Amino acid sequence: MTIPIVSISGKSNTGKTTLIEKMIPELNRRGYRVATIKHTTHGFDIDREGKDSWRHKKAGAQITVVASPKRATVIEDMDRDLEIAELRDRYISGVDIILSEGFKGNPLPKIEVFRPEVHPDPLYTKEDNLIAVVGEAGQDRGVPWFAPEDVKGIVDLVENLYLKEINIS
Repeated sequence: MTIPIVSISGKSNTGKTTLIEKMIPELNRRGYRVATIKHTTHGFDIDREGKDSWRHKKAGAQITVVASPKRATVIEDMDRDLEIAELRDRYISGVDIILSEGFKGNPLPKIEVFRPEVHPDPLYTKEDNLIAVVGEAGQDRGVPWFAPEDVKGIVDLVENLYLKEINIS
């Protein structure tokens, strides 16, 4: 079975990360295992000059895995920006759901975090695979609206749409 992905999307400074931080413990409390994928257009580097993994990459390794008894990471050179589903299929297993942040143009189901006082124009309509909006009630977009503090309601929706078939006993 393919791991479902729900995209938490919205413009900058609307509360996407905060919503994900609240959804993860609620999903965990219900017995689900959660992975996240965060996309950034700004680039990042977790490798530090002079460290062994940096030296491996500098020597020409295409992929370097750094592992310890409690954590592992993969450092891989990419020739293009991978789609969310490609990242899931390549790197993620053993979870029930993936919450993604960023990837504004993706075709996957999405929850838009919308704060008109920060950015007045919404990003999505129902035709963009919008399944819900989180923010103060506003114009009708044909999907459920949730207050930012209604994490249980938001997770209920995600659970009913994507996790009903999973046996978590």
